[in-house]
Amino acid sequence: MKKYQFEVCANSVESCLAAQAGGADRVELCAGIPEGGTTPSYGEISTARDMLTTTRLHVIIRPRGGDFLYSPIEVRTMLKDIEMARQLGADGVVFGCLTANGEIDLPVMQELMKASQGLSVTFHRAFDICRDPEKALEQIIELGCNRILTSGQQATAELGIPLLKALQTQASGRIILLAGCGVNEKNIARIASETGIQEFHFSARESIKSDMKYKNESVSMITPEILAPKASPNTNESGLSLLTIFWATFAVVGTQLTAAIPTTGL
Repeated sequence: MKKYQFEVCANSVESCLAAQAGGADRVELCAGIPEGGTTPSYGEISTARDMLTTTRLHVIIRPRGGDFLYSPIEVRTMLKDIEMARQLGADGVVFGCLTANGEIDLPVMQELMKASQGLSVTFHRAFDICRDPEKALEQIIELGCNRILTSGQQATAELGIPLLKALQTQASGRIILLAGCGVNEKNIARIASETGIQEFHFSARESIKSDMKYKNESVSMITPEILAPKASPNTNESGLSLLTIFWATFAVVGTQLTAAIPTTGL
């Protein structure tokens, strides 16, 4: 039977521990979730490494939100952050770079890959906004990346099933495709059965109310346009957002996968 792998996007050590308690195989540790994820701090990576015992730790290397066209100074920062992640004992790093024309930035990627030797490397969802996904897949394989996080260039992985299926066929075992964006217990069985993909990326979000009692309602520390479009109007700095995933979720996922996918020949 196929071995499915589950990765959880985590924005704190608490999130990492919740993912581990839920049975996650791997976490992608990020800061700046509303911006799509940015490089976490030294302290966050170090503490997560100290406390994770069974779940692998991957660290996103992304100096800012926005697009994936990086300046020489930003690349220099990324190289130093990769070295930091290595020294702190991360199992892998997550990054992706594009040219102004939407192609894979091969010179920059080669530089980052050289710095990442010995670490597992995921090319992140920069892939979903590249110009030619089939060409990009071959280039990323040639670079030596271990996996690609992708929604099939659609708003959700479920909508991206046609391209995910085509890419999985094209990859033919040469690289792992990690399906992410909108993956949940209701659609994972369909995505798995229709694409053949075996690794899945979750952002199982739950807002946790802060213990802060005093609030100055006239002042906010969050720029409104940075908030996710579907964020609750009550979501602000007085509420800590944790990304949590529970055993129950994986139990449902496992049940649905087992029921939906024939075990013969797997």
